[in-house]
Amino acid sequence: MRTTGEPASGNGASSFHLWWEPPPPSADEIAVTLTVEDEPRHDRLVFWALQVEFRSGFRHMGGAHIGLQWNRRHVRSRAVNWGGYDGSGKVLAGSESTLPSTPGDPNTRDFPWEPGRPYRLTVRPGSSPGRWLGVVTDMTAGSRVEVRELFTGGEWLARPVVWSEVFARCEGPSVAATWSDPVTEGPRGRVAPGGYRVSYQSEEAGGCSNTTVVHGAGGVRQITAAVRTTQDGSLVPVG
Repeated sequence: MRTTGEPASGNGASSFHLWWEPPPPSADEIAVTLTVEDEPRHDRLVFWALQVEFRSGFRHMGGAHIGLQWNRRHVRSRAVNWGGYDGSGKVLAGSESTLPSTPGDPNTRDFPWEPGRPYRLTVRPGSSPGRWLGVVTDMTAGSRVEVRELFTGGEWLARPVVWSEVFARCEGPSVAATWSDPVTEGPRGRVAPGGYRVSYQSEEAGGCSNTTVVHGAGGVRQITAAVRTTQDGSLVPVG
């Protein structure tokens, strides 16, 4: 078991995921609410995101992730990312964001999120077919920010999953995020998944053994540097 030290994965992170069950057969829009519970007490990168896959018919056109980052390269270590890869693994092109970026990163922009506030992450159609818009809504203030469009060529969305990717040492300090109100919009109307399928990056792949998932009335929490109480492959209700 790996409960101390750096994650030994190729990218230096320990990741764990909540796969939507059942996955929607197709969707035009996918959204979920993220609340980062407390400001991380370290200066290492943490990324919480909603990931979707783009498809054209049954053809895989790549995937992308929209989410918040604790990232010391940005103002007050706060950032938003909307980026991804095409079916061949090439970084997706996109429109220029109106948000500034301290390091000049087209995918990752300065964004003044605050802990304890819920943010709605949404992927929806953009200005023309094959373009997908990433949107972040501050549910407390009611303000909505369109991060930018990605150029993918996909006709619809599939395989939503939310995750935490943590580049800190396994022993902490602990960070926690809550996911709530997942929903897809598509040919079948507005649909919420019945639960999440839990997956952890294995110790063999470099992941930490002390990450866990906890179901609560307000949603599903992902927590680092904690005793694992929900095992890999478990199905947890959405809230």
